[in-house]
Amino acid sequence: MAAAEGVWCLCNLLRFFYSLFFPGLIVCGTLYVCLVIVLWGIRLLLQRKKKFVSTSKTGKNQMVIAFFHPYCNAGGGGERVLWCALRALQKKYPEAVYVVYTGDVNVSGQQILEGAFRRFNIRLILPVQFVFLRKRYLVEDSLYPHFTLLGQSLGSVFLGWEALMQCVPDVYIDSMGYAFTLPLFKYIGGCQVGSYVHYPTISTDMLSIVKNQNVGLNNAAFITRNPFLSKVKLIYYYLFAFIYGLVGSCSDVVMVNSSWTLNHILSLWKVGNCTNVVYPPCDVQTFLDIPLHEKKTTPGHVLVSVGQFRPEKNHPLQIRAFAKLLKKKMVESSPLKLVLIGGCRNKDDELRVNQLRRLSEDLGVQENVEFKINIPFDELKNSLSEATIGLHTMWNEHFGIGVVECMAAGTIILAHNSGGPKLDIVVPHEGDITGFLAESEEGYAETMAHILSMSAEKRLQIRKSARASVSRFSDQEFEVAFLSSVEKLLK
Repeated sequence: MAAAEGVWCLCNLLRFFYSLFFPGLIVCGTLYVCLVIVLWGIRLLLQRKKKFVSTSKTGKNQMVIAFFHPYCNAGGGGERVLWCALRALQKKYPEAVYVVYTGDVNVSGQQILEGAFRRFNIRLILPVQFVFLRKRYLVEDSLYPHFTLLGQSLGSVFLGWEALMQCVPDVYIDSMGYAFTLPLFKYIGGCQVGSYVHYPTISTDMLSIVKNQNVGLNNAAFITRNPFLSKVKLIYYYLFAFIYGLVGSCSDVVMVNSSWTLNHILSLWKVGNCTNVVYPPCDVQTFLDIPLHEKKTTPGHVLVSVGQFRPEKNHPLQIRAFAKLLKKKMVESSPLKLVLIGGCRNKDDELRVNQLRRLSEDLGVQENVEFKINIPFDELKNSLSEATIGLHTMWNEHFGIGVVECMAAGTIILAHNSGGPKLDIVVPHEGDITGFLAESEEGYAETMAHILSMSAEKRLQIRKSARASVSRFSDQEFEVAFLSSVEKLLK
């Protein structure tokens, strides 16, 4: 009897849900149609706004080309790409209006341009309009202690909306990796959209780390120890990778900075027909006047590192390897000095620098380690001219402009055995070695000792090969490749 009543209740429940199916379907359909109408209305309003803004004083329509770069006042390689791209476009399309969306509200546009010249030796030939965004905090990783990728990506949509409401361009280029803004500008703003990808937001390597339950920068130890949490995070990563692929595929033109990035973007975005490798511009020419012969003005050797003070750059590995080099006395008694050069974008970066200082003190090498933060270009060049070895320790660095600059300046590069340095930069040139690769503390310490134990003549030979090999990463090569890629957007 009880079983029969249970079946009867179940049947009634199923009938109830069935009776709601078609009304629910109608409601959902109605809401969907209303949403489409609202978005279409917003698009029409934005198109009218765009026509009004793009009309010059002479009555002619001017193309508005906008770059989305919330941290354009930072001093990293991504910012160098931005300014070189703008300079190249201004040379070829001087009649266009150029806009940069930035969250650097604490400085003026003129100060940003002066900073670009001071850090990168780049001066634009035409004016640039800066659209200052107040909601940049929405893409700060510190705001999302958990589900950081999703939080920052959704935050970028709101930041992109703020940008779109202030200026509707004809051509939109995301030059900082905020792919979730692409469909917003394409389908709501009605723009031609392009992207220059320095580093995929999520990569197949990140999926492998979670799948294999390995500890990493994006995979905390407590997750790796829990099989259930690892499974949940893996599902989250796969779903995010799927959505990331969808939004990325909205791009009409995709430029990637290295072979490593190309492989990951092709597997995620699946837009091989409009994807090109455009190596980032490195100011190779500026470093060519640095003599390749070692200076003998001061005894000993200087080891230098160039890169922003971000966690993925793994500066602690450099300090630990350097301490191991000194502790084991792998080299002669000549003095050694490690110089860490980089930019600090915010308080988090400054905190990391202080942590690195404490690490140097804990290891007892503080007298041999020097920090140079946000230094001008001339000082960077001078520091590289005095260095024997250039250090790089980021795992799967997308490209490595600092690596190229070190090689052009005549330092012997010791880079991480992964990513762009391994695939594109520290590769043989005409059969001769151009630098060295390592992974562990021991590996770095031993390789540094090996380089320092070489004869000056052998090091000179490596320097010559390295400098000859990096000409393919010059500003001129970048301009040609970049303009060729974005030509489709500007027709």
